[in-house]
Amino acid sequence: MNGQGGSTRRGWLRGAGALALGVLPLAGAMASTEPFPSRPVTLWVPWPAGGATDISLRILAELASVPLGQPVLTENRGGAGGTLAMPVLQQARPDGYTIAQMPQPVFRAPHTQKVLWDPIRDVTPIIQVSSVTFGVLVAAGSPVRSLEDMFAFARARPGELTIATNGIGTTPHMVLEALFTARGLRYIHVPYKGTAEQLNAIAGGQVMAGVNSTGFGPAVDAGTLRLLAIFSGERSKRWPQVPVLRELGFDIVAKSPYGLAGPRGMSRGVVAVLHDAFKKAMFDQRFKDELAKYDQEVDYLGPEAYAQSCREIFAQERAIVEKLGLTRTGT
Repeated sequence: MNGQGGSTRRGWLRGAGALALGVLPLAGAMASTEPFPSRPVTLWVPWPAGGATDISLRILAELASVPLGQPVLTENRGGAGGTLAMPVLQQARPDGYTIAQMPQPVFRAPHTQKVLWDPIRDVTPIIQVSSVTFGVLVAAGSPVRSLEDMFAFARARPGELTIATNGIGTTPHMVLEALFTARGLRYIHVPYKGTAEQLNAIAGGQVMAGVNSTGFGPAVDAGTLRLLAIFSGERSKRWPQVPVLRELGFDIVAKSPYGLAGPRGMSRGVVAVLHDAFKKAMFDQRFKDELAKYDQEVDYLGPEAYAQSCREIFAQERAIVEKLGLTRTGT
């Protein structure tokens, strides 16, 4: 009797075990078919809050929340020239709930310094959003009224010219290096984490000049700052009196496209959902109007085209860094 009971219990345990094993794959299958998104998505912005890029991306996130049916929450991680979102993507699950802006410096940093991430290997491109150009700025009351005035000051008073950018290794910093190297001049580089604090520093006289993206637009239009030159290929319709660098004898055009990406290994289906939602948001008039405040336009590329563009930019940045002699040394 005891033997029979033991046998029965062993049989029941084997059956229960088989049932449990059968349930696990089913649960996994149910989880994998869970509709995306079923909870909020986090968009990491690698700049401090309050700048032009932060404000415009917050609007984009809000607009994209509607077709996604879930909130898109923005988180800021400013510093290191706009590259601090890369470690976040590298460590995140590829489930689509963590995405980030991909600014130009992420394609340059691996060529100039040792980093533990790779902007091609470690991401899944989703969509290109827009692009920015840059300009040289001084306070409205500054006696410096042109780039030649700035060069003359640097020549007459070595070690006194202070110029702000949004970080070491950013496009403004790289262009400054090229401009001053060409003239055999020096300046004091003052890096700031974001646009808002840098523009306040220029207007307040904490630095003599600054180079930033066209997030400076409202301050220039309000007469707080004076724009000396811009880095685009042709003059801006908004500021037609301001020369481009090529007109001043420098063969430099600096334009930084940016987009959104997620961690490596995201599924095509999840990418498609995110792409469609953000594409719809990008072409919403509210977002286009916000970009216009900073002299920007929508510059759309889909996942495949954006991925190809990222590869090309990565290669171009390596060539530029090598030309300027700024490649990192050591391993």
